[in-house]
Amino acid sequence: MKRQLVERELTPEGPRRGGAAKAKRRSVTVNLAESPIAWLHSRGHLDARLFEAGEALRGDYERAQLSANITMRWDAVRIRSTGETGLSGTEKQIAAKHRFDGALKSAGKGLEDILWRVVCAGEGLPDAEKSLGWPARSGKLVLKLALDRVADFYRIR
Repeated sequence: MKRQLVERELTPEGPRRGGAAKAKRRSVTVNLAESPIAWLHSRGHLDARLFEAGEALRGDYERAQLSANITMRWDAVRIRSTGETGLSGTEKQIAAKHRFDGALKSAGKGLEDILWRVVCAGEGLPDAEKSLGWPARSGKLVLKLALDRVADFYRIR
């Protein structure tokens, strides 16, 4: 996964003293490719078990190709030889869909929404809370509960 880093100028708003003080400028680097659960994990809000559960769920979501397609698929055609073992591409996709559905079912009713929005759709916690009509700062606790149940489903220790 390629990282996109962006330089942004920040000017802190503070009280002006005598009109002569100027706001100091500083630049910070923002990783636009960082997922919301990776952001939470890197700042210590999610432990490794919950982060791995979220990544497993997102991986199954992507393998099952459940996101909306807007164009034709240009993947190369794969010809199966007689010596090849394992599942075909379609069988892998179906297996991932079954795992994804099982993980959401194990999370329970009401927790599926926050899981899908934050883990699969990459929506930030404040946006997910707002769209679900939840109070501010309640999403992190609910997300942790949901990810704990998903970790149990994937048998992550």
